[in-house]
Amino acid sequence: MSRPPHAREKVLDAFERLLIDEGARAATMDATARAAGVSKGGLLYHFGSKDALEQGIIERLAALVDADLAAMAASPEGPVAYFLRTSAVAGDPLDRVIVATSRIAQSGNTTARDALRDTRESWADALRPHTADAAALDLVLLVGDGLYANYQQQHDAAAGPVPSGPAMDALIALVERSTRA
Repeated sequence: MSRPPHAREKVLDAFERLLIDEGARAATMDATARAAGVSKGGLLYHFGSKDALEQGIIERLAALVDADLAAMAASPEGPVAYFLRTSAVAGDPLDRVIVATSRIAQSGNTTARDALRDTRESWADALRPHTADAAALDLVLLVGDGLYANYQQQHDAAAGPVPSGPAMDALIALVERSTRA
């Protein structure tokens, strides 16, 4: 009898939390099983190795990026506004899996590093038709990076403010005027 997919996701969620909260070294198979509330055998049923767990996170990243790209394409505001607005979001599933994948990449996993690079390239490909040129695309991507970094570090005195409401609307309008195709 096959185990329900919910159990697999529960294990993957626990591994993701460990990566984010404690780093790749602490995210062992035993720690993941404990955090997921499953036996080691239950963990091994779904993920036979730490490499398989890491691959599960990378696959989750790919699925969430695909969903994000679809939402970006369908956004009534347009892809640039969507990208900038969502760059100032932390703690959602996409953000969490990006952070978890980053932790895996920092431990030397080239597949995770490549997945993060592919994510950025996918966003660039989606934004490119909506920007005037390569410099305009870079501006959109770098403003998004800055929004994301400041949002992630808003408790740090060195981080700048994260615009919201009318300030975010004004920033988006400025970037769009500067980058229109």
